[in-house]
Amino acid sequence: MCGIVGYIGARQAQDILLNGLERLEYRGYDSAGIAVMDGAKLGVRKCAGRIAELRRLTENSPLSGCIGIGHTRWATHGEPTDVNAHPHTAGRIAVVHNGIIENHAALRRHLTEMGCRFVSQTDTEAAAHLLNALYRGDMLLAIRQAMGQLEGSYALAVLCENEPDVIYCVRLGSPLVVGVGEGEMFLASDIPAILPYTRDVIILEDREIAVLRRSGVRVYDAQGKPREVKPYSVDWDAAAAEKGGYAHFMLKEINEQPRAVQGTLSAYCGSEGLHSLLDGVPERVDFIACGTAYHAGMAGRHYFRELAGVESEAHIASEYRYSRLFPHPGETVVAISQSGETADTLAALRSAAEAGVRTAALTNTVGSTLSRLARAAMLTYAGPEIAVASTKAYITQVETLLLAAIDLGLRNGNLAAERAEGLLSALRALPEKMETVLQNPQFIQQYCGRHMNTRLMFFIGRGIDYAMAMEASLKLKEVSYLACEAYAAGELKHGSIALIDEGIPVFAICTKESLLDKTLSNLRETKARGAETVCVCPERFAVRAGQDADIVWTVPDADEMLLPLLIMLPMQLLAYYMAAAKGRDVDKPRNLAKSVTVE
Repeated sequence: MCGIVGYIGARQAQDILLNGLERLEYRGYDSAGIAVMDGAKLGVRKCAGRIAELRRLTENSPLSGCIGIGHTRWATHGEPTDVNAHPHTAGRIAVVHNGIIENHAALRRHLTEMGCRFVSQTDTEAAAHLLNALYRGDMLLAIRQAMGQLEGSYALAVLCENEPDVIYCVRLGSPLVVGVGEGEMFLASDIPAILPYTRDVIILEDREIAVLRRSGVRVYDAQGKPREVKPYSVDWDAAAAEKGGYAHFMLKEINEQPRAVQGTLSAYCGSEGLHSLLDGVPERVDFIACGTAYHAGMAGRHYFRELAGVESEAHIASEYRYSRLFPHPGETVVAISQSGETADTLAALRSAAEAGVRTAALTNTVGSTLSRLARAAMLTYAGPEIAVASTKAYITQVETLLLAAIDLGLRNGNLAAERAEGLLSALRALPEKMETVLQNPQFIQQYCGRHMNTRLMFFIGRGIDYAMAMEASLKLKEVSYLACEAYAAGELKHGSIALIDEGIPVFAICTKESLLDKTLSNLRETKARGAETVCVCPERFAVRAGQDADIVWTVPDADEMLLPLLIMLPMQLLAYYMAAAKGRDVDKPRNLAKSVTVE
C-alpha cells in the first residue's frame, strides 16, 4: 500500500518524482505529494486526488531543486485530504511513509505533551514529529533511535534542511529499493518507478537504513554498522511497464499471458528436463495466500493431490496465522504472493517457520521479503504487472504450481513419466491456444454491453472449477464493482439460490468431464428460477452444455489439467469489458492497491 519515490542527482527532481509516482499509482491513488530541497530550503506540494491533480498543482507552483521525495497514498489513517496527504513536516524535516505506525496514538499524546502541534489525522505525522524531537544534528542516529520507539510496519524517506545533500530511508515490513545511477541515486517502493533511469537496484532488508548521496549509497543496520551492498541488474526494460498502445494495463497484461506462460515454462523446463521446484519430497503441501493468490493455491491443492498424490490444503493467510498449527514432519508450506510483500502472508509464513515447518515462496518479485524469508523460492517470471487486478501473475502462479506438482509426482513415483511428458508437451502448445481465445473477444464485449446494468451475477464450479469460479467472481468485483458471488456448484441450492431472480446471469465453469453433468444439473436449477445461464467450457463439451445453458462460451480443447489456464481468459475479459462498459477506472479500482502491506 502507498508508494514512495526519491531522487538525488544533477537533474531537477520534480519531474522525476512525478513520473515515478505515476508508475506507482497502482499502490495507492487517493492523494499525493512531493518535497523538494532547493539549497537548504524545503518546498512541499501535496493534494487529495490522483497524480494528475498534483501535476496541475506543480505546473502552477513548481518546485526547483535536485533532491526530493514523493508519495502516493492509500489511506489508512484519516480521509484523503490535502492535509492528510504526504509528505508530512515537523520543524526542518519532511517525511513520507508506507505502512502503519501501530503506536501512533501513544506517540501523538507524548509528543503533544512535549509541545508538538499536529495538523493531520495520520499516523505518519507522529513519525515526523518523533524524528524532529530526536534530531540533534545526526539524522542517522535519530532514525536509529526512532526505530526503537516505532511499532508496526514502515518504510520512511526523510529530508532535513540541516543536511541538504542527502536522503535517508529505512524499512521494516514495507519494501524499499534503491536505484544506482551515474552521479545520481533513486529510491522507490517498487522497481517499475525507476526503470526508465536505471536497472541496477539494491533491495533493503528489514531494519536497514540507507543514506543516499549523489556519489552513492551507504547501508547501515539498526546498530549503525555499515553493510556491504552490491546492486543487481533487473532484466525488465522500461517498455515492459508501459501500456504499449492498449487502453489499459489490465488489457495489455491479459494479452501478455501467452508469452508469460511460455516464459515460466522455459524457466523451469529446458532441454535437460523439468527442474525441481520444491526442496525434498514433501508428504504434505499447504498453501497460504490472500485474494487472487489464494485462488491459485486452491488450484495448486488439486494439482498436488491428483498429480503428486500428496495431501494438500489451501489456507487464507490472515486466518492461518491465528490458527493453532499441527506441524507434520514431512510438510512444506508454500506462501504465495504476487508482490512478495503481502503483510498477512508474510506473518503466516513466519508462523509456519516458527513451528518448524519447511517453507517455500511463490512470487513474481525477485528479492522480495517473502522470497528471502522462505527456505526456498519459486519465481513466476511473469514480468511487471501494473494493473491492480492481477491477471498474468495469477496465471503463472497456477502454471508454476502445476509444474511443481508434476515434478513432485515424478520424484515420489505417483506420476508416470509418459503422463508427465504428455502434460509438458501440452503445456508447450498452450500459448498458441491462448492466443486463439484472446483474438476473439468481441462476443464478450457485446455481452457486457447488454448486461452492464445487471445487479448481480453468480459463478459456480466443482473441484478445481470452483477455484476458477472464485477468481472469476473476484476479478469482476475488483474492477467493475458489480455484486457477484462464487459457489461450489452443489452449495448454491443450500440457501443462496433464494437470490436467483429473472434474468440474473449464472456462469458455470466446466473443465472436468467427470463433473460436467453434475454442474450442468446445478445450472438447470438456476435456469428453472429465471436465471440466464452461461456455460464456459472446452469445445468438446459444447453440444452437451448447449442442452442446458442459454449461452455457451468455449475455449480450445486441451488436457484437463491445463484447461484452468485457458478458461480464465474469457473470465478475465468479462471483468475487463464489464468495467470498461461501466466506465470504471480499470487499472486503479476504488479502495484497492496492488501490494497489500498492511494487516
